[in-house]
Amino acid sequence: MQLFYNPLISETEKSFVFDKEESKHIIKVLRKKERDILFVTNGLGSLFKTEIALASDSKCTVTILSLEKQEPSKYHLHLAVAPTKMNERYEWFLEKATEIGIQEITPIICEHSERKIIKTDRFQKIIESAVKQSLHFYIPKLNEPISYRDFLKKEFNGQKFIAHCEETDKKTLKSQIKKENDILILIGPEGDFSVKEIQMALDNKFIPVSLGSTRLRTETAAIVACHSVNFLNDL
Repeated sequence: MQLFYNPLISETEKSFVFDKEESKHIIKVLRKKERDILFVTNGLGSLFKTEIALASDSKCTVTILSLEKQEPSKYHLHLAVAPTKMNERYEWFLEKATEIGIQEITPIICEHSERKIIKTDRFQKIIESAVKQSLHFYIPKLNEPISYRDFLKKEFNGQKFIAHCEETDKKTLKSQIKKENDILILIGPEGDFSVKEIQMALDNKFIPVSLGSTRLRTETAAIVACHSVNFLNDL
């Protein structure tokens, strides 16, 4: 199944018109024609089975034939991950985390962050593409970048973890995860969290955890954390 994503398609509509860019892709690139079937999600758990009624490369119009609803995940995984020095590494994390399964992502600016200015437009497109490729009907929420200090001021109901490299008493993440629970995990920059930042997290009742016996890059650590939560919830 080839999946298309459009956040504007509504469950109450009987037809839908794609914008010019998507219409051109459908008709000119994919060579779709009238009466061809397209599957579309709005990223909110709905899968629409549609049929092309007007094969126009400027306003491809489809008729909605049926609607299927997918139940949301029984847990909410939120990763707060510091931006990497090279954008493509963060984009790789976004793509793979979306494929594996994640509900929310926040870029956090830390003391040791080498990249402090982030434009999320391209990040959003990476996520949307990964949703279509992996056939997910829910799209992860991408928050705007925020300073580490301000992020810790936000309220969060659920398990809270910080993964850092300091040689302190830490449990393994997999031993601490509770199934079907909301989970927030902090992942630091290439230079790791500062000692002060680690203490701030502990003061806010974050549990320090280890992701393994080796030192991981930021984006790798985020993927390991994402996979661990999904794997343990699928057992």
